[in-house]
Amino acid sequence: MNKIPFITKEKAEEIAKTYPTPFHIYDEKGIRENARLVQKAFSWNKGFREYFAVKATPNPFLLKILQEEGCGVDCSSLTELMMADACGFSGSDIMFSSNVTPEEDYRFAHKLNAYINLDDLTHVDYLDSLVGIPETISCRFNAGGKFQISTHIMDSPQDAKFGLTREQMFEAFRKLREKGAKYFGIHSFLASNTVTNDYYPTLAKQLFELAVELHEQTGAEIKFINLSGGVGVAYHPDQEPNDILAIGEGVRKVYEEILVPAGMGDVSIFTEMGRFMMAPYGHLVTKVLHKKHIYKEYVGVDACAANLMRPAMYGSYHHITVLGKEQEECTYLCDVTGGLCENNDKFAIDRMLPPVEIGDILVIHDTGAHGSAMGYNYNGKLHSAELLYCEDGSVKMIRRAQTPADYFATFDFCDIMGKYLPKK
Repeated sequence: MNKIPFITKEKAEEIAKTYPTPFHIYDEKGIRENARLVQKAFSWNKGFREYFAVKATPNPFLLKILQEEGCGVDCSSLTELMMADACGFSGSDIMFSSNVTPEEDYRFAHKLNAYINLDDLTHVDYLDSLVGIPETISCRFNAGGKFQISTHIMDSPQDAKFGLTREQMFEAFRKLREKGAKYFGIHSFLASNTVTNDYYPTLAKQLFELAVELHEQTGAEIKFINLSGGVGVAYHPDQEPNDILAIGEGVRKVYEEILVPAGMGDVSIFTEMGRFMMAPYGHLVTKVLHKKHIYKEYVGVDACAANLMRPAMYGSYHHITVLGKEQEECTYLCDVTGGLCENNDKFAIDRMLPPVEIGDILVIHDTGAHGSAMGYNYNGKLHSAELLYCEDGSVKMIRRAQTPADYFATFDFCDIMGKYLPKK
């Protein structure tokens, strides 16, 4: 099976005349259609809202598209809050979920009147000492143990640094009520990149049962339950993708089963999906520079792990299309590599591709989330441009490529790199 790119070879070549490879490009039409599908899947819940995880793709042009589609944003740092603020998000548009949180981050989140989601019991007093406890507050729950669906273990929350234990949730809610909080949220993230329609309903059942107990034992009025992220995408072409409509229906059934009989049928459901909202609608487009024939066959491209870290960091799979050769048989066994001085700088290992030639343009799929966002400057490699493939077929730059002057900009306090810095 193959994945179909949203740009053709001819379009890629046309774009590259203005914006040289490598570049990340995003499909506006796909992003909008998917956002509308998510809204449809949870339309049964009056207060539903998707809070896009900014960390996945921190680009204001893309945030504005999601804002137009009714989404809020999930921020985890001061700079993400600044970006959200610049885009016009404020108050209940913003969910601030952080950990090991600096003082200035909490102060700015409070200034924006964002929903604050506490990651640690000690932060109840810490936040109170900084800005006081807001009327609406949320706490992040870590169920501990291993999270499993049926007999399949999805992840091990007990090994995660995030969230409060069950006992701490009750203590936190009691303390927060004493300090003036009136409305409460519950948040949890127990597994990453799940490709199963059962993840959200299984998680929801745990959180809904917890919500009922917290309400009954502490008197807390639960305003929202945030299922966070964890809904993944089918990176492999032979994987069955998640069906968000089926997922939404699964959560509805559990909601009707647990919350409604407890008199909590007005609780809003929130999600914080980054990967599901954006990953399939981004490509990393790169050109073949060299071919190397030693103990293995290597295809060297002008992108590297600095443009897409996931394969090097996690050994993760990203499908690769050789543009213009989509119908050719995959007979060429090779590694696809970047130019970093690290042996893990490989986009694919022992991958079967059509015969590849120098100058061919490759599309690396599903890079719309945790792609450009995880970029770095090791070896002096520069961040590539980000482009938007607009609904009308035009292309516009939404982040320019870094230049050497950007790389050297933090030396602008002295003269040592002066010849490479912009003249003042």
